[in-house]
Amino acid sequence: MTSPTVKLSRRGVERWRAGHPWIYESDVEAPKSLKGGEVVRVADHKGYLLGQAFYSRASKISLRWLTWDDTPIDEAFFAARIAAADALRQRLYPGEDTYRLIHGEADGIPGLVVDRYGDALSAQFLVPATEQRKELIASLLEQHFKAKAIVNRSDVGVRKLEGLEPFKGVMRGELKGPKAYLEGHVRLSADLLQGQKTGTFLDQRENHVLASQYAAGEALDCFSYVGGFALQLALKASKVTAVEISEAACATLKENAAANSLGNVETVAANAFDFLRDAVDEGRRFDTIVLDPPSFAKNKGAIEAATRGYKEINLRALQLLKPGGHLISCSCTYHVDEEAFEAMLDSAAADAKRKVQIVEKRGAARDHPVLLGLRETRYLKCFVLRAL
Repeated sequence: MTSPTVKLSRRGVERWRAGHPWIYESDVEAPKSLKGGEVVRVADHKGYLLGQAFYSRASKISLRWLTWDDTPIDEAFFAARIAAADALRQRLYPGEDTYRLIHGEADGIPGLVVDRYGDALSAQFLVPATEQRKELIASLLEQHFKAKAIVNRSDVGVRKLEGLEPFKGVMRGELKGPKAYLEGHVRLSADLLQGQKTGTFLDQRENHVLASQYAAGEALDCFSYVGGFALQLALKASKVTAVEISEAACATLKENAAANSLGNVETVAANAFDFLRDAVDEGRRFDTIVLDPPSFAKNKGAIEAATRGYKEINLRALQLLKPGGHLISCSCTYHVDEEAFEAMLDSAAADAKRKVQIVEKRGAARDHPVLLGLRETRYLKCFVLRAL
């Protein structure tokens, strides 16, 4: 069957040809019969074919790029995209079996996120097109990886923007408890049904391992969750204070520390803002500090408040940092970009009356590739700073 055709405005054509994979509803003329989720032929105002895309009716993002031509968007198409995505991960992490497998637009399947945890896969179907094809996609994943379980972690608010309700459950097979995996020399576990995101924060995996290179003396890890950074710091530091507001996460962190025979980790169930302020008042000092907070801004309207929040915790951290010590400061807030984040760090250092070196600027792990032309895939910032 021939796919329905949508036409773009001149502005939409320019955006499409410039390589941006999203076209907004204001630049799309679509048949009223389309309900959302269809694969559509994309044409200019004269009817010339520009490629194909997923169509969404409820979202402000009407089109998500699939191809520049009229290649059939069928089972073979998705199987090839999955295989190509996994080929990259096999090159990046030979012999490993825990990684981000499909990173949405960056891997050519918009609206789909899949993480691999050994013989179990955790997926998010974020747009109507992938929601409607989830059984096909699950079958292809099952075949490619011989997966024993596939979990649907589509319990995210962004689905509501697409006219979809959040959902969570086991799609295929049987999930037998948390999945163990390695980050460098540290063994962790991910609860694919109850954990954050698809089970844990795989985007920080390489930054977690890097932290051990900078760890020394007494270390502090704020917003610690289940210990991704704290346990790496504990490999080198004499003592690590891990601050996490969630009692459940603290309990898992303690279990992870014990499983790695790391007895130098003290877990503190507290609000990190309060802990940092009190630590400054008490005159405490640390050799290494990590700040890895959750997103402070879900939309543009929250940027100012988010920046204030980032500045407060970084200012406190710099006041607590010993000369020659390292601060690893992270942000997963897309709306606060790298330039704005660096400006905030500069302002925090000035207010703390500290001279600070930038040792490294990092992003998400390599299995979370950034798609040129789509800044939204460059969301994670990780600065390694050294206080003079």
